[in-house]
Amino acid sequence: MQHSQLDGLDGTGRSEATAELEALERLTRVLVAVAWDSAHAAPRGVTFPQVRLLVVLDSLGRVPSARVAEAMGVNASSVTRLADKLEAHGYVERGEDEHNRTVVTIEVTQAGREVVKGVLTRRHQALGDLLAQLAPEDRAQANAAVRNLLAAAEHAPTVPAAGPGRL
Repeated sequence: MQHSQLDGLDGTGRSEATAELEALERLTRVLVAVAWDSAHAAPRGVTFPQVRLLVVLDSLGRVPSARVAEAMGVNASSVTRLADKLEAHGYVERGEDEHNRTVVTIEVTQAGREVVKGVLTRRHQALGDLLAQLAPEDRAQANAAVRNLLAAAEHAPTVPAAGPGRL
Protein backbone atom coordinates (compact mmCIF):
# COMPACT_ATOMS: atom_id res chain seq x y z
CA MET A 1 0.00 0.00 0.00
CA GLN A 2 1.31 3.46 -0.83
CA HIS A 3 2.25 5.82 1.95
CA SER A 4 -0.36 8.40 0.83
CA GLN A 5 -3.16 5.86 1.27
CA LEU A 6 -1.99 5.09 4.78
CA ASP A 7 -1.90 8.69 5.93
CA GLY A 8 -5.22 9.63 4.32
CA LEU A 9 -3.78 11.61 1.40
CA ASP A 10 -5.09 11.12 -2.12
CA GLY A 11 -1.80 11.40 -4.01
CA THR A 12 -2.07 15.18 -4.54
CA GLY A 13 -1.35 16.08 -0.93
CA ARG A 14 -5.02 16.65 -0.11
CA SER A 15 -6.79 14.57 2.49
CA GLU A 16 -9.37 12.13 1.21
CA ALA A 17 -12.04 14.07 3.11
CA THR A 18 -11.04 17.26 1.31
CA ALA A 19 -11.09 15.48 -2.04
CA GLU A 20 -14.57 14.07 -1.27
CA LEU A 21 -15.90 17.51 -0.35
CA GLU A 22 -14.41 19.05 -3.49
CA ALA A 23 -16.02 16.33 -5.63
CA LEU A 24 -19.42 16.95 -4.01
CA GLU A 25 -18.98 20.69 -4.53
CA ARG A 26 -18.28 20.12 -8.24
CA LEU A 27 -21.34 17.83 -8.47
CA THR A 28 -23.45 20.51 -6.77
CA ARG A 29 -22.38 23.00 -9.41
CA VAL A 30 -23.30 20.58 -12.20
CA LEU A 31 -26.74 19.92 -10.69
CA VAL A 32 -27.41 23.62 -10.11
CA ALA A 33 -26.37 24.30 -13.70
CA VAL A 34 -28.81 21.65 -14.91
CA ALA A 35 -31.61 23.19 -12.83
CA TRP A 36 -30.73 26.68 -14.05
CA ASP A 37 -30.51 25.61 -17.68
CA SER A 38 -33.78 23.70 -17.51
CA ALA A 39 -35.53 26.89 -16.42
CA HIS A 40 -34.74 28.25 -19.88
CA ALA A 41 -37.39 25.90 -21.27
CA ALA A 42 -39.92 28.33 -19.79
CA PRO A 43 -41.42 30.97 -22.07
CA ARG A 44 -39.47 34.18 -22.54
CA GLY A 45 -39.98 36.53 -19.63
CA VAL A 46 -40.62 33.82 -17.03
CA THR A 47 -37.79 34.18 -14.52
CA PHE A 48 -35.98 31.47 -12.57
CA PRO A 49 -37.77 32.40 -9.29
CA GLN A 50 -41.11 32.25 -11.14
CA VAL A 51 -40.23 28.82 -12.55
CA ARG A 52 -39.33 27.70 -9.06
CA LEU A 53 -42.71 28.88 -7.77
CA LEU A 54 -44.49 27.02 -10.57
CA VAL A 55 -42.59 23.79 -9.85
CA VAL A 56 -43.34 24.06 -6.13
CA LEU A 57 -47.01 24.83 -6.74
CA ASP A 58 -47.30 21.98 -9.21
CA SER A 59 -46.09 19.57 -6.53
CA LEU A 60 -48.23 21.06 -3.74
CA GLY A 61 -51.49 21.61 -5.60
CA ARG A 62 -53.92 24.32 -4.51
CA VAL A 63 -52.56 25.72 -1.26
CA PRO A 64 -52.57 28.91 0.79
CA SER A 65 -49.89 31.34 -0.35
CA ALA A 66 -48.35 31.18 3.15
CA ARG A 67 -47.76 27.44 2.64
CA VAL A 68 -45.96 28.13 -0.66
CA ALA A 69 -43.77 30.74 1.05
CA GLU A 70 -42.91 28.25 3.79
CA ALA A 71 -42.07 25.51 1.26
CA MET A 72 -39.83 27.87 -0.70
CA GLY A 73 -38.17 29.35 2.37
CA VAL A 74 -39.17 32.88 1.43
CA ASN A 75 -41.50 35.46 2.92
CA ALA A 76 -45.11 35.77 1.83
CA SER A 77 -44.54 39.09 0.08
CA SER A 78 -42.08 37.39 -2.29
CA VAL A 79 -44.70 34.80 -3.21
CA THR A 80 -47.26 37.56 -3.75
CA ARG A 81 -44.98 39.43 -6.16
CA LEU A 82 -44.10 36.25 -8.08
CA ALA A 83 -47.75 35.17 -8.20
CA ASP A 84 -48.87 38.61 -9.44
CA LYS A 85 -46.66 38.28 -12.51
CA LEU A 86 -47.52 34.65 -13.12
CA GLU A 87 -51.23 35.31 -12.76
CA ALA A 88 -51.00 38.13 -15.32
CA HIS A 89 -49.66 35.56 -17.83
CA GLY A 90 -52.27 32.95 -16.91
CA TYR A 91 -49.85 30.51 -15.25
CA VAL A 92 -51.38 30.60 -11.76
CA GLU A 93 -54.81 31.32 -10.38
CA ARG A 94 -55.66 32.78 -7.02
CA GLY A 95 -58.64 31.74 -4.99
CA GLU A 96 -59.80 31.64 -1.44
CA ASP A 97 -59.92 28.87 1.10
CA GLU A 98 -63.37 27.34 1.25
CA HIS A 99 -63.26 27.35 5.06
CA ASN A 100 -61.71 30.76 5.56
CA ARG A 101 -62.26 33.47 2.97
CA THR A 102 -59.40 35.57 4.31
CA VAL A 103 -56.87 32.91 3.25
CA VAL A 104 -55.62 33.37 -0.31
CA THR A 105 -54.86 30.19 -2.21
CA ILE A 106 -52.75 29.74 -5.32
CA GLU A 107 -52.75 26.96 -7.86
CA VAL A 108 -51.09 26.26 -11.18
CA THR A 109 -53.28 26.56 -14.26
CA GLN A 110 -53.06 24.23 -17.24
CA ALA A 111 -50.79 26.77 -18.96
CA GLY A 112 -48.57 26.77 -15.86
CA ARG A 113 -48.46 22.97 -15.83
CA GLU A 114 -47.25 23.08 -19.44
CA VAL A 115 -44.40 25.38 -18.38
CA VAL A 116 -43.48 22.98 -15.55
CA LYS A 117 -43.67 20.03 -17.93
CA GLY A 118 -41.27 21.72 -20.36
CA VAL A 119 -38.83 22.62 -17.60
CA LEU A 120 -38.85 19.15 -16.06
CA THR A 121 -38.60 17.46 -19.44
CA ARG A 122 -35.47 19.48 -20.19
CA ARG A 123 -34.07 18.73 -16.72
CA HIS A 124 -34.78 15.01 -17.04
CA GLN A 125 -33.16 14.97 -20.48
CA ALA A 126 -29.98 16.56 -19.12
CA LEU A 127 -29.87 14.20 -16.14
CA GLY A 128 -30.55 11.24 -18.41
CA ASP A 129 -27.70 12.33 -20.68
CA LEU A 130 -25.44 12.50 -17.64
CA LEU A 131 -26.41 9.00 -16.48
CA ALA A 132 -26.02 7.64 -20.02
CA GLN A 133 -22.32 8.51 -19.79
CA LEU A 134 -21.88 5.90 -17.08
CA ALA A 135 -21.28 2.19 -17.52
CA PRO A 136 -24.16 0.12 -16.09
CA GLU A 137 -22.19 -0.91 -12.98
CA ASP A 138 -21.12 2.71 -12.35
CA ARG A 139 -24.70 3.84 -12.82
CA ALA A 140 -25.88 1.33 -10.21
CA GLN A 141 -23.17 2.54 -7.80
CA ALA A 142 -24.11 6.17 -8.45
CA ASN A 143 -27.78 5.38 -7.77
CA ALA A 144 -26.89 3.69 -4.49
CA ALA A 145 -24.63 6.59 -3.49
CA VAL A 146 -27.34 9.16 -4.28
CA ARG A 147 -29.92 7.22 -2.25
CA ASN A 148 -27.47 6.98 0.67
CA LEU A 149 -26.72 10.71 0.49
CA LEU A 150 -30.44 11.54 0.42
CA ALA A 151 -31.04 9.33 3.46
CA ALA A 152 -28.10 10.95 5.27
CA ALA A 153 -29.44 14.42 4.40
CA GLU A 154 -32.60 13.68 6.39
CA HIS A 155 -30.51 13.49 9.57
CA ALA A 156 -27.69 15.97 8.94
CA PRO A 157 -28.27 18.98 11.23
CA THR A 158 -26.82 21.56 8.84
CA VAL A 159 -28.51 20.30 5.65
CA PRO A 160 -31.80 22.04 4.77
CA ALA A 161 -34.79 19.79 4.23
CA ALA A 162 -35.19 18.80 0.59
CA GLY A 163 -38.88 19.55 0.41
CA PRO A 164 -40.81 20.65 -2.64
CA GLY A 165 -39.49 24.20 -2.53
CA ARG A 166 -35.83 23.46 -2.88
CA LEU A 167 -33.95 23.72 -6.14
